[in-house]
Amino acid sequence: MSDFIEKIAIVAITKHGAKLADRLKSLLGRGDIFVSSKFRDEVRGGVNFFELSLRELIADIWSCYDALVFFVSLGAVIRIIAPNIKDKHIDPAVITIDDNANFVISVLSGHVGGANALTEDIAGLLESTPVITTASDVRKTIPVDILGREFGWILEGEENITKVSAAVVNGEKIGLFQDAGEKDWWKRKTPIPENIKIYNSLDSMIGEGCAAYLIITDRVLNESYSSILQRAVLYRPKSLVIGIGCDRGVSADEVEELVVSTLRENSLSLKSVKGIATIDNRKKEEGINRFAERYDLSVHYFTRDEINQVTDVPNPSEMAMKYVGVIGVAEPAAILGSNWGELIVPKVKSKMATLAVARIRFK
Repeated sequence: MSDFIEKIAIVAITKHGAKLADRLKSLLGRGDIFVSSKFRDEVRGGVNFFELSLRELIADIWSCYDALVFFVSLGAVIRIIAPNIKDKHIDPAVITIDDNANFVISVLSGHVGGANALTEDIAGLLESTPVITTASDVRKTIPVDILGREFGWILEGEENITKVSAAVVNGEKIGLFQDAGEKDWWKRKTPIPENIKIYNSLDSMIGEGCAAYLIITDRVLNESYSSILQRAVLYRPKSLVIGIGCDRGVSADEVEELVVSTLRENSLSLKSVKGIATIDNRKKEEGINRFAERYDLSVHYFTRDEINQVTDVPNPSEMAMKYVGVIGVAEPAAILGSNWGELIVPKVKSKMATLAVARIRFK
C-alpha cells in the first residue's frame, strides 16, 4: 500500500455496503467507517453514523483523509465529490466499490494520490477485480511524475512532465541515465518496457534519437547537455551527506555560505543533500542546528570512537587530534554519515568551519 496513504475513510449508504465496509476495515487493519444513521441498529460499534446528506459529509471530511473509499455507485460518487476537487497534488485518493465487491475502481488521484496502488491492494483483499485507467499503470511503464517518490526524490523539469510522460506511454524511445540514488526504483513485476533504454553516461545518449529523457542524478548539468535537458525530467535522489566540523560559535550564515558555495563549485545539487554529519560534541552548536533547520536537514552525530574508525582520510587534522582526539571531523563524519560511501569532495575550509561531501553508495 502507498506509504503516504495513512488516513482512510470508508463510506457506505446501504446495509450490505456497511457490512462490506466493516469487513474492509478489518482486512486493512485501519480506517474510519462512515455509515448512514438509518442503519444504526444493524451495524456493530466502532462506526461513525451520519445524519447529514452524503454530499455534506464528504464536504466536511474531504481534507481530513488521504483516501476516501466508497461503497456507492460510480456515478453518484462523481457527482458527490465534484464540488470538492481542486488539484491532483492535494486531493485525496478516491475509490469506489460496488455493493457486491465485484469491482474496485480508482476514481481520483489514482497516480499521484495513490488511489491506483490502494485499488490494487483492496481488490486483492476483497478478491475483486481492480479497475485502473491511468495510462502508465495500464501499460506497466514508468510513472514519470512520481518516480522515486517513496525514496524522497525531488523532481526537476516540471515543465517537461506532460511531453515526457506522453513519450513514455506512447512507446517512443526514452533515454534513462542514473548515477546516484536507490537502484531498486522499478517496482512492477513486469520487466522495464523495451522503449526505455538505459545508458551508462549522459554523453552516450546524445544523438541516439531519443524522444525524451529520464535522468537520476545529484549533479548539476552544464549547458553542454541543453539538448537533453529540453526534453528531460530530472530526479534528485537524497544521495549526499555533508560532513561538518567547526569552531565554537560558528554562525549559521557561515555554514550556509560554505555549503552552498562548495556544492555549486562541485556541480552538486543542494536538493540531493540527505543530511549533515558531525561529532557529538557539537550537538548544541547553534550554527549547525540553525542551518539544518533552514533546509529541513537531519543531523547525525558520531562519537570520537566512531570517527576514529575511519583511518584513511585525505586531509587528517593535527588540531582535531590535539584538542579532540580524532583524525578529523568533516571527512570521517561525511564517510560515516553516508554509510561508508564515497568521499567526493575532500575537506574545504571557511574561517570557522570545515566541510566535506560523501555520496551514499546504494545497493
